[in-house]
Amino acid sequence: MKNSKKTSKKNKSFRFLIKMSLCLIYFVVACILAYCAFHLYTEEIKPIKWENASNTRDYTYIDIDKMSEKFATIDGRKDIHFIIDEEKKTGLWHIYLLAIEEKDYKKYKKVIDYSYGRVKERPKAVRVYGYPVAISTDLKQLTIKNYKNFVSFENEVELTLENFNEYLTNTYLDSTKEQVHNFNWFVVILMVLDLVLFVLIIVTILDKDKLVDEVDRLVELEEKKRNQTKKKKTK
Repeated sequence: MKNSKKTSKKNKSFRFLIKMSLCLIYFVVACILAYCAFHLYTEEIKPIKWENASNTRDYTYIDIDKMSEKFATIDGRKDIHFIIDEEKKTGLWHIYLLAIEEKDYKKYKKVIDYSYGRVKERPKAVRVYGYPVAISTDLKQLTIKNYKNFVSFENEVELTLENFNEYLTNTYLDSTKEQVHNFNWFVVILMVLDLVLFVLIIVTILDKDKLVDEVDRLVELEEKKRNQTKKKKTK
C-alpha cells in the first residue's frame, strides 16, 4: 500500500474530501448522542409533582398554600407539619404531611402566619422539594390526634387509621433529604461513545484514520485498473 503522502494531487484532494466528510458524520452523530445523554440525565433528575410520584425514589415537589405549626418531631430532627396544596383551576385543596428541619422554619413562616390568620395578605405559595417517606403507625396516630387543630370545622372529616391513606396518603414529603442522582449506565455508555467519536475526529484530522487509508487504497487500486485498461486500448 502506498503512503498517502506519495499519492497524486487528485487522490490527495479526494482523500481530503473523505476526511472532511467523515469528520462531519462523526461530529453530527456525537452531537446527537450528547443531546440524548443530556436529555436522559435532565429527565431523571427533574422533580415531579407530588401526586405523580410512583415510589419513594421519586424526587418530588409541592406548592404550599397553607401550613400548620409543627405538631410532632421524629428522628430527633424532623419537624412534622400539615400542609395544604390548593388546585388553582378547581379550588379544591389537598392536605399532606411535610417534614422540615427547624432551621428552615423561616422559609415557611409567612405561609404559616397567613394560615392562622396572623396576617391578612396572602403570601405566594412556597415550593418545597423532597422524597416521599412511608408514614409510621405512631406518626399516623399523632396526625389523627392533631388533625382537628389545623383543619377548619367545615372541612373536617373523621380521620381514622382505616381511612388515613384515603385523605392524607400513606407517605409524607421529607424535605430534609438531599436529592440523590442515580447512576445510569445508559447515559454513561452514550458519553463513552461520544468520547470515542471525538477521538475519531482528531485521529482523522491528523491523517491517522485507518478507514480513510482503506478508502484511499481502494481508490488507488481503481485508478490503477483504469490506467491499465487505457494502456491496453492504446496498444
